[in-house]
Amino acid sequence: MAIPEGRVIRGSRSGRSFAPLRALSPVHDQDPECYATAVVLRSHGRSIAWLFPAAFAVAWAAVAGAADLPPLDSTTSLLVVAPHPDDETLCCAGVIQRVVRAGGRASIVWITSGDASFLDLLLIERSLTAGAPRQRALAERRMREARAAASVLGVPADRQLFLGYPDRGVLELLSAHHDTVYTSRATESAAVPYPDALFPGHAYTGAGLERDFTAVLERIRPTLVLAPSPRDSHPDHRGAALLTLRIMASRGELSAVRCWIVHGGEGWPSPRELSPGLPLSRAPLLEGVPLASFELTPAEEDLKLAAVRAYPTQLTTLAPFLLAFVRTSESFSAAP
Repeated sequence: MAIPEGRVIRGSRSGRSFAPLRALSPVHDQDPECYATAVVLRSHGRSIAWLFPAAFAVAWAAVAGAADLPPLDSTTSLLVVAPHPDDETLCCAGVIQRVVRAGGRASIVWITSGDASFLDLLLIERSLTAGAPRQRALAERRMREARAAASVLGVPADRQLFLGYPDRGVLELLSAHHDTVYTSRATESAAVPYPDALFPGHAYTGAGLERDFTAVLERIRPTLVLAPSPRDSHPDHRGAALLTLRIMASRGELSAVRCWIVHGGEGWPSPRELSPGLPLSRAPLLEGVPLASFELTPAEEDLKLAAVRAYPTQLTTLAPFLLAFVRTSESFSAAP
């Protein structure tokens, strides 16, 4: 379905969660070179317009531009929304440490367990045959690494929360499979297969994911939510952004959300190596978006590096990329 540039996309809400936008999802699939400011399509970047109904855009406009983080103190309840294990450390390790040190509460929810990485299996297990059991075993390993990294940053075990939804399937759950069960191509699972997940056995549907995420919000009661940017080029990150922004808007809590980006454009972050003392530069996909820079102390930067090193599976395949996020600053935006 082609949508002409400049057209405003409209949607609706049902109850406390936004209705799935199934009819609009082909825009993203067919034209990856479009994105939206609010809900108006522009002829560059990536498509996010189909994700957000008009009611959401109005709510977002009220807080857009307020990129600065609120004061971090003993009253702070931080929730980091991570699409995969390691995302929380790459973009939020400094803020997590600061909240913990101030006596606040820091929590992490991982939407997926990273169970669809064929490259990890190829390089780590030296196997050309993936197979569902191997993919699930990889996820279990990545969850153990995530717990180790979170512990390095001071997040207690009871605030390390895994939802176990399908890697490479988050965006599809929130569109075509909002109400119908999705089967992971990697693990061949149609429900959360991990015993250590928060809700093992929950069916892979967008509605189920929304309910589980809402349950996390009720449990954590966050005053600050750090979530992926909807401009991120990875579909799971855009899906996690959609999930967070939809649900927080429906709760009237959108002003608590700040966004970060991992897949921010070709060659970013640059240089692709560990670069102590360098700040994080602006991601190309965030051009024109107001950003707040969060400055890390040398000790926080060192501990962030230690947390990154808790991910040997990812360092085996992506070390230059991961280490490039260990900088003197982290960046956050309020506007999508």
